[in-house]
Amino acid sequence: MSNILITCAGKRVSLVRSFKTELKLIFSDSKVFTTDSSPEKSAACRVSDGYFKVPLVTHYNYIEELLQIAIDNNIKLIIPTIDTELLVLSQNIDIFKKHQIEILVSDYDNIKTLINKRLTNYFFKKLEIDFAKEFDKNNYSLPIYIKPIDGSRSIDNYIVKKESELTAYHFSNEKLLFFEYLDHADFTEYTIDMYFDKTNNLKCIIPRERLEVRCGEVNKAITRKTWFLDKVSAKFKHITGLRGCISLQLFVNNETKTIYGIEINPRFSGGFPLSYLAGGNYPKWIIQEYMLEETEIPYYEDWEENLMMLRYDDEILIRDFSPETEKKISPNKSEKITIGKKFL
Repeated sequence: MSNILITCAGKRVSLVRSFKTELKLIFSDSKVFTTDSSPEKSAACRVSDGYFKVPLVTHYNYIEELLQIAIDNNIKLIIPTIDTELLVLSQNIDIFKKHQIEILVSDYDNIKTLINKRLTNYFFKKLEIDFAKEFDKNNYSLPIYIKPIDGSRSIDNYIVKKESELTAYHFSNEKLLFFEYLDHADFTEYTIDMYFDKTNNLKCIIPRERLEVRCGEVNKAITRKTWFLDKVSAKFKHITGLRGCISLQLFVNNETKTIYGIEINPRFSGGFPLSYLAGGNYPKWIIQEYMLEETEIPYYEDWEENLMMLRYDDEILIRDFSPETEKKISPNKSEKITIGKKFL
């Protein structure tokens, strides 16, 4: 039995369910497991076939503990989901490969570049894609958009239109960068889910127009076969080192049609469920490549256009979750974290 492990699962219920659906169609007895630092309170962990409690990615023993979980539970493929983990796992691919365990992650150099907002702009420049200008903090023109060099989920993001809105924090925090502001009144925002095969070739590209965003993640969106689809496809036809789902964010000027690159996330995007439901079966292709060792994934473009996704909150109820239960499953920092404990 060959199993999959999705790490830092958090709220990624749809992603877990898509992998469960596709895996069981190919390996009926296989399971999709998850990890999280607080799995008992993770919705995605609760819908997976089993979960494991792990330390934070920054913990010195994270890789060792993750590897042991994988070995003990016949994990053949690991799907990471957050930026900080991508960097660590990309450095340790070979350790897992020695145990016949694949990690779906791009190479270290690409990860290092793409989780850094400044370096990402250099990446866009090489591809001849325009990008929002970065200002020196001593020489800028309002309005500006402020965001961390390595941030996510719109944390520490600010739109500043008046000088009075700037504070000492914005200037003193070295992680915060000042960028040209691209106003939604003048631009249309898109996120594009791209699939790169094992040989770094682009096999699918699905743009979605972002209609509404909440906490940095799309809440309402529509798939679009846009006029710039072929142009972007040509630029990303082959990017050495990119593998799996890569999320590209663009702003397109409504009048001039100029395309501005905003960021590239080398992982599954929060809005990927729309691409999957539109026909972009990335989980299936990943299983075929990394578990069945199929060598050729055909280029796919027959996905559904103008499919709109409206997201909403749902509930997962856990019975008898008393204060005493919570104490038992929330160890102090000094206590050893249990590995391999499953919820089934």
